[in-house]
Amino acid sequence: MSKNEILEALPRLTAEDRQDIRMRLAELDQDDWLDTELTDEEKKMIEHRVADFDQNPAASISWAVAEDRLTTRFGK
Repeated sequence: MSKNEILEALPRLTAEDRQDIRMRLAELDQDDWLDTELTDEEKKMIEHRVADFDQNPAASISWAVAEDRLTTRFGK
């Protein structure tokens, strides 16, 4: 099967099948393709947000709440 044939077939697969493919690719590439180097700006932003959380954890929301808000606002 050629690369083009594979790419054309992807939209016809179920979400579960696509997830299986992602996991297999990660295994083959030893997860290297998931790793990206953060910029200095991104590192500072993360450090700032962690410090904010440490100072005021009650101001944060759970992932479930954040996901619900994002889905409501932008759809799936």
